[in-house]
Amino acid sequence: MTVRFERKNVYCEGICRGEPLLQEEPKTLADLFRMAERHNLPDALNYKRDGRWQRISSGEMLLRARNIAFGLRRLGLEKGDKAAILSSNSPEWTLSDAGCQFAGITDVPIYTTLSPESVEYIIRDSGSRVIFIENEELYRRIAGILPQCAAIEKIIFFQPPSEMPPGSISLAELEAGGSDTAKENSDDIDKLDIRQTDIATLIYTSGTTGEPKGVMLTHCNIISNVIDAGEKYDFAKGDCPLSVLPLSHIFERSAMYLYIFNGMRVFYAESVERVPENLAEVRPTIFVGVPRIFEKVYARAKLQAALTGGIREKIFDFAIDVAKSYALAIEKRQKPSIGVGIAHAVCDRLIYKKLREFFGGRLRFCITGGAALSDEIYLIFNGAGIPIMQGYGLTETSPVISSNNPYACKLGTVGRPIRNVSVRIAEDGEIEALGPGVMLGYYNKPEATKEAFTDDGWFRTGDIGRIDEDGFLIITDRKKELFKTSGGKYIAPSPIEQKIVASRFVSQAALIGNGRKFAAALIVPNFEMLDSYAIHKGFKPMKPAEYCRDERIRSLFRRQIDEINKGLSRFETIKAFELLDKEFSVEGGELTPTLKLKRRVIDEKYKDVIDRMYSDAEREFAARAK
Repeated sequence: MTVRFERKNVYCEGICRGEPLLQEEPKTLADLFRMAERHNLPDALNYKRDGRWQRISSGEMLLRARNIAFGLRRLGLEKGDKAAILSSNSPEWTLSDAGCQFAGITDVPIYTTLSPESVEYIIRDSGSRVIFIENEELYRRIAGILPQCAAIEKIIFFQPPSEMPPGSISLAELEAGGSDTAKENSDDIDKLDIRQTDIATLIYTSGTTGEPKGVMLTHCNIISNVIDAGEKYDFAKGDCPLSVLPLSHIFERSAMYLYIFNGMRVFYAESVERVPENLAEVRPTIFVGVPRIFEKVYARAKLQAALTGGIREKIFDFAIDVAKSYALAIEKRQKPSIGVGIAHAVCDRLIYKKLREFFGGRLRFCITGGAALSDEIYLIFNGAGIPIMQGYGLTETSPVISSNNPYACKLGTVGRPIRNVSVRIAEDGEIEALGPGVMLGYYNKPEATKEAFTDDGWFRTGDIGRIDEDGFLIITDRKKELFKTSGGKYIAPSPIEQKIVASRFVSQAALIGNGRKFAAALIVPNFEMLDSYAIHKGFKPMKPAEYCRDERIRSLFRRQIDEINKGLSRFETIKAFELLDKEFSVEGGELTPTLKLKRRVIDEKYKDVIDRMYSDAEREFAARAK
């Protein structure tokens, strides 16, 4: 089955055919940034420094971006050259990106969490001539690899150290030099011939299954996706988003373009740790986040209820059940029963209101992607009055392929394909996509580019899924993550992992079993919840490592696994598990910067644990057989 939505606008010459491009729609990212001037916001970009919120107007944003563009030209960079950006989210990130787009320079975003070796690979592979670096701390992390990056000519600091390294300048100096150049030839940048088919950015994939690949995205790719993905959303100038996800990822970066295009006031979160505080201060109307954020918010609320114990915990659990029942009825286009309706109204005052207040109390909706959102989290948040719209896409598709929206949203799906994007399912179940957002290819990797496309030009997503009777796309798993047991049975790990982490006692889980006789799981417990459980059961809370060895806790998890197994096919059942005392993390190498499991790394890093787990399980099975 193929779902196809006909193109209504032309975005790329020779790529899309249809009606002429509307005047108000930009053709390049430079055009998009220039359009910010029509909104004339006094507080287009907002950031917190030294405990105070500060703002940058639309006019100042454009002036600074143009100065950065002129500054880069003054350094000798020309159209098509590469400039790396290594920084956490900040207005300087957005301004540098805009400056690159004005100058026709391809920017290369780099995650701040990557190892120095990965940073070196990206800089060398891309041939970046300059690198924007946030501060001295990040510089010191990568200083050792910079001598190997021969193409780097200049380091540009957002926050300059007291003692500047050789060959470096501050962003302020770059802007000042650019301002001088602009006075001499103010229209030089505007006359630059930037085409829709030019490469705007080179984004390196996180490399869950191999070395990173540089995804070449054109102005056409990104602009078309920004406009088409936002088509079904009623964005307004009064909307106020909080930028939390890394701008190095195309998901958050496209969201930023969407905010600027629609004239929204953007606020940058200070850090991941300060997000709760920033939410309360900013009170956003729109929130873009990965599923893990919503899972953690719910886990925190449930923990607080558990710590109070008694009637309050029972009320919380009751409210969660009511939220799910209420949302499920709405999902089925049914009117909730009178009993559920009354209970929902009561729970709204007692529980749901507090959950909404965590996000600032003004949210109109949340948008999520990057990983699978569990049905339970979807129902809980929607039932509590926090609508979550789940979408789907990849870096290679700029990124959105499909998305739920306020007009069409369906449980268990990632929505219908967005305008101008076509989706079909291959014979082996792989999702394939076609549209103006699909990448030009992988930089310096012609063979990998060829493998990524079918003979008739459709992009192979690497995901397994299906299209339901209403045209909604359902993702079942990553094609490359399917593993085969020694008995020849294929298992999709993600749906089973979602069932495991649905337990309030579980923080993270990784299903194991490739080439093994049966499936097993590595589980990171929610240790705060275990503290509450220990107190409830009358024994003293322990350290994480002690919990993982304690037979009472292992018995608890055994019962949790037994319940999960009841809903699985026989060959999918989890026959062994091991508890880990440390969370999977980006820094530890087990997660990508977008919080996906790096299964190969986990298999290698925990090889001894996994081997011992299987050995112990097989001995136990043998003993039972006797």
